[in-house]
Amino acid sequence: MLLKTVAVIISYLLGNISTSIILSKFWANIDIRNYGSGNAGTTNVYRTLGAKAAVLTLIGDALKGVFAVWIGSKFGGESLALICGIIVIIGHNWPALFGFKGGKGIATTIGVALTINPLVALICILIAVLILIKTKYVSLASMIGISLLPLLLLFDNGSMHFLFGLVLAGMAIYRHRSNIERLLRGTESKIR
Repeated sequence: MLLKTVAVIISYLLGNISTSIILSKFWANIDIRNYGSGNAGTTNVYRTLGAKAAVLTLIGDALKGVFAVWIGSKFGGESLALICGIIVIIGHNWPALFGFKGGKGIATTIGVALTINPLVALICILIAVLILIKTKYVSLASMIGISLLPLLLLFDNGSMHFLFGLVLAGMAIYRHRSNIERLLRGTESKIR
């Protein structure tokens, strides 16, 4: 029980390692949350600091998702791996170390999903990329991609994974509330 608790705590703390905040500080001596959309995530880094910084942010945030799932699997098997995957995203979205002001969790969700079920994750990513290419809306592509995750996991892994995917999709959509409002108003920014 102690090891499982430690795994969950480590997963939350891993989520608190905000690649965008740390990278923006070293890259340009800024707090990314004070620029662009104010979000501590890959898209805002891309718009503010460029593609190289955005790729590093994406990789860093995805890797902490991978590592959290690995820790959960190592210390408690599949069910703890799923829990740690959820917790690392919570840590990313609401990091205590950064005043509970984090990102929207998509990159970390990608890392988690790729580790839990690579095939399903890649299908979701591919669909999201196609939507991004067609519409140029990162938020719309992200939400549609993540919304497919629970259904695909249900067909491939069963009900426990479906609930896991539902939690991940729910968190992502919740974090995109302002984007949804802008999409409905037609004021959402497109990516170039």
